[in-house]
Amino acid sequence: MDKEQKIILLVLLLQGVWCQYWPISLPEKIEALSGSCVTINCRFDIHSEYDKDLNDSAAGVWLKDGTGIPKNVVFYSNRTNLYFKGEIIGKLKSKDCTTIFFNITSNCSGVFFFRIEGNGELKWIYRQKSVSINVMDSPPNPTVQMFKDQMEVEVHEEVLEGSSMCLRCSAKTLCSSSPPTLTWSSTDRLHLNESSRLQLDQQNQTEIISDLNFTATHLQHGVTFICTITYQLQRRNTTAQSYITLRVQYAPKISLFSCNRTDVTVCLCEVHGNPSPKVEWFLSGRPVSNSTNTFISEERLSSTDLRSFISLHQSLTHTDTLQCVTFNTHGNASQQIQLLYYSQEMTNCQQTLIPLLIILTLILILYALTVGFALYRNKQLSSKLKVYNDAGTYASLQLSAPVSEYETLNFKKDDTQ
Repeated sequence: MDKEQKIILLVLLLQGVWCQYWPISLPEKIEALSGSCVTINCRFDIHSEYDKDLNDSAAGVWLKDGTGIPKNVVFYSNRTNLYFKGEIIGKLKSKDCTTIFFNITSNCSGVFFFRIEGNGELKWIYRQKSVSINVMDSPPNPTVQMFKDQMEVEVHEEVLEGSSMCLRCSAKTLCSSSPPTLTWSSTDRLHLNESSRLQLDQQNQTEIISDLNFTATHLQHGVTFICTITYQLQRRNTTAQSYITLRVQYAPKISLFSCNRTDVTVCLCEVHGNPSPKVEWFLSGRPVSNSTNTFISEERLSSTDLRSFISLHQSLTHTDTLQCVTFNTHGNASQQIQLLYYSQEMTNCQQTLIPLLIILTLILILYALTVGFALYRNKQLSSKLKVYNDAGTYASLQLSAPVSEYETLNFKKDDTQ
């Protein structure tokens, strides 16, 4: 047996004797994104008699897919020309072997073992525990959870309107140039109130969490909520999404109630609710069903929407009312309309009166135009007469002017002579 074989045998014997005193803490599995980095949280311990050999010059070594030396060594903290580029960011002297590998590719996937090398005889491979690293070309989809009144429920479970809801989206931060971001969106473009935070998962890995809090309403039934995570890599951004469609149970509501009244009264009542609602008709407070004078039909638009039609072939009065009542296990709703019956005779009368009304309207218009024109002509003649009268008055004034005193004196003088 040569010297190297003796050393290996000694190491194996020491590991067998001191295995319980040489623990190491590693995550079982790490998912990494190609083109980014990966961080391995790592802490180890050694037998107390080797503490003197664990100083600042100690080296951390990582072996991939086996513990053979040197063929499986891919990283050596005191060397720079090995396969993996990285750095031990923990302090080995403090038994912290946390390591980061940079710019990894899919070829970096595998099972990794840690080895500590110090001064003297401190050279130890922690074979009893390893970490599996899976490098992905695209990021994994985030995880979506649903909470009702702070209790987790299945994502496909239906919730009751008015429940306090929380949709939670979470994902590993992995290792990129900057932390990833989580964003929420919805198919109906609702206003979303979200909050994000970072925390450690059960394997001591950092994950990002975004909570979407709201009160469930019937407007959100069937709405799909989308959680998108965006990773910022060195040369590109990459995203992944997860979806959840909310199912809300609610009491029925009437969205449309209208009638078309001629000799036959036809009414439409459109309702929606979850579970699917039913519709009943009441004429002046009495239930209505299919009969000789009444025809009722329904049209199912979806699992929550229903149209109900009713045709009344009977004499109605202006005091009759028609009521649409819809209900399911969560409640009911109703609307009422007063019916005005137009008989066929009234319809014929209206058909006769309409032409007469049109002719009468034309006569009134012609009369108004004639009167207007006459008033206008009368106003013009009045204006001309006024001018003429004013001119005659001025002439009369000139003819009736008194004799001047000079002419009176001359007249007297002539008489004297």
